[in-house]
Formats: sequence, structure tokens, C-alpha cells
Amino acid sequence: MKFVDEARIRVHAGNGGDGCASFRREKFIPLGGPDGGDGGAGGSIWLVADEGLNTLVDFRHQRVFRAERGQNGMSRQCTGRSGADLTIRVPVGTLVADADTGEQIGDLTRHDERLLVAQGGRGGLGNVHFKSSVNRSPRRTVPGTPGEERELALELKVLADVGLLGFPNAGKSTLIRAVSAATPKVADYPFTTLHPNLGVVRVSTDKSFVIADIPGLIEGASAGAGLGTHFLKHLQRTRLLWHVVDLAPYDETVSLGRQVRAIERELKAFDTELMERPRWLVLNKSDALPPGEAQVRARKLKASLRWKGPVHVISAAERQGLEALVYATMQALDAIARPLEDDGERD
Repeated sequence: MKFVDEARIRVHAGNGGDGCASFRREKFIPLGGPDGGDGGAGGSIWLVADEGLNTLVDFRHQRVFRAERGQNGMSRQCTGRSGADLTIRVPVGTLVADADTGEQIGDLTRHDERLLVAQGGRGGLGNVHFKSSVNRSPRRTVPGTPGEERELALELKVLADVGLLGFPNAGKSTLIRAVSAATPKVADYPFTTLHPNLGVVRVSTDKSFVIADIPGLIEGASAGAGLGTHFLKHLQRTRLLWHVVDLAPYDETVSLGRQVRAIERELKAFDTELMERPRWLVLNKSDALPPGEAQVRARKLKASLRWKGPVHVISAAERQGLEALVYATMQALDAIARPLEDDGERD
């Protein structure tokens, strides 16, 4: 299925039904009086988060959604039937904004979370409401109010615990295939991933985390170069970043330290908060170097960057060093989650 993370849709809530002007007419009751009922309420439109969806591609085919109109009021003070609400299912992690004003309406981050995006119209009043001692035959009614109508901008930001970033061909897709059941395309020639891939890493029977592989970045990505900011946004919901570096790049003239700093500049230019996120250096393709050379390059890189965080030397293709990386990540994620749970208990 094609990955689509942005879409625009137009929603029309149902109009309220009109009030009825009617008079009671029965045998032996010549002065029955008004008995017009109220109109029914129009149906509202709700967005509901569904963890079974992972793309907005369906909205490329259907862009307009209409809820049911309320039924008009009837005689004998019968209220018209209300219009049925319309439910639109979207992926978990969908941001919803008003396309005309830019106002953010909501952010659906949990399965089955609901968001009202268009309120149905109110039903009108029948003439029974306007009878009085001086007006026993009112012909006045109130029409139903129109339902809300708006254009929505939907933006999907994938939800993951760990985000992979790095230059193209650093081996991110191979890494996510090696540690999870995800199956992104990999090959023995240079190319870059074109859409995010999600994988679940099983550490034990009751321990797991979600990892997201985004397309490789190049210098100037924050300004729109290459795939630009189109996928950088998917890192904003992660709790920890794996910065994957190719220890044996095709272009040996570009230093590893320069590659790391280039990605850091793009992160900072796009969102300064990403620079404050825990970030680990994951030095990949150690199998492509002579024995011991990978550790030498890792020490030199750590010294040149004055790197204080964790550094893992791995070979995703040969599955070397992955177990230590996965278990250390699980421990770090548990440690990050604990302060959040403590804050929730104090609140």
C-alpha cells in the first residue's frame, strides 16, 4: 500500500430538520390547536483513531464527507428523526487542522480516540412552541440550523519509540529488517528509502518497542533539499534516536565526523527540540572493515566529536552487536518512561 502522510478533506455536517406548522384536526375537537413537532438534529462528523491504519491513502480517493440531515418535524408533536453521525477512521498519530485558518483542532494519539470536527445543525421548532393565550393559531416555525462545513488538513506523524536517522545508504533499512519483522527494500547498490517503515522489536515476551526508519537525509534537508522536511516530522514523536553512520562509506573523502555534524545541523534547523532528544551513535557496516579497524574508527570519531552519549558498533547485515543495542535501548526507554509515570501519579 502506498504511504501517504498528508491529505485534505471537506466535511459537511448534517443540517437540522425544520420545525413543522400543523394543527390538530380530529372529530369532535374543532379547536385542536397547534401540534407541529420539532425537527431532528443533523448528524455530526467524528474522526476516530484506528491503530489498524498506517496511511492516509484512502483520502486520495474520497475527499468529501457528508453526514445525514435531520428529518423535519411532523404533526401530532412528533419530532423528526435525528441524522446519523458519520465516523471517519484515521491512523493513530494524525494531526487535524483547519485548512483555511491553520488552527489545530486536535491530535489523535491513542487507539479509538475520538475528535469532533463538524457539529450537526440543531433541529428547528414546530409551531406548538408559539401558542399563547393571545395567539391560539400560531403559524410560526423555526427552520433547522445548518451543520458545520469546513476543510481539514490531515497530517500523519508516525508514532514510534525509536527513530533512525542518517545519510542515505547508511544501512538503516537493513538494521530495521535485522531487529524487527519489518521488510523494507534493501539491495547491494546505492539507493534511499522513499517512505517511513515501522517495525516492532521484541525484546522478551512482555517487552517490545517500535522503531521507525525514515528516508535518508542530505545536507539542506531542513530547507527542502532531497526529500526535505517531508519525513523529518516523523522523528518528532520518538523518544530516542539512533543516529546510524556508515563506517565504510562509498566516499572516503568525507569524514565521519562531518557526516554526523551535517545531520545535527539539519535537525537543529528543523526543530531544536530534536537536538535535545537522547541520541545514540550506531556505527554500522563493521563487517566491511578489517578486524579491529571498526573499533579504531569508532574511538577516533568519538574523540573528534567529544561524544558523551552511547556508541554502538554493529553490523546489521551480519547481525553483530544487535543484541546489546536492543537490550540497552529497552532499558533506556524504560528509564525515560518512569519519570513520566511518576509525574502522572503526582498529578
